[in-house]
Amino acid sequence: MKRLYAWLLGFAGGAALYRALKRAPQPVADPAGDLKAKLAEARAAGDDREEFEAGETPVNEAADPGVDARRRSVHEQGRAAIDEMQSE
Repeated sequence: MKRLYAWLLGFAGGAALYRALKRAPQPVADPAGDLKAKLAEARAAGDDREEFEAGETPVNEAADPGVDARRRSVHEQGRAAIDEMQSE
């Protein structure tokens, strides 16, 4: 019985070794080359920041509703939530 287990383990080990050696080697990646390609692509794209921010309102030009109006709004929402919970 011990010989059977030894043969089975030997066969399994041999099969595993065969599969490990049979695998094709993985191509070696060049991370530096990949990064250089991405950098070149980004430089070619140019700077589109002004176009991106053209639709936004600058902070110093935005309308300020005021602290009191915001506070009142928050309190009203809170009271409405409390009233809704108490009615249930």
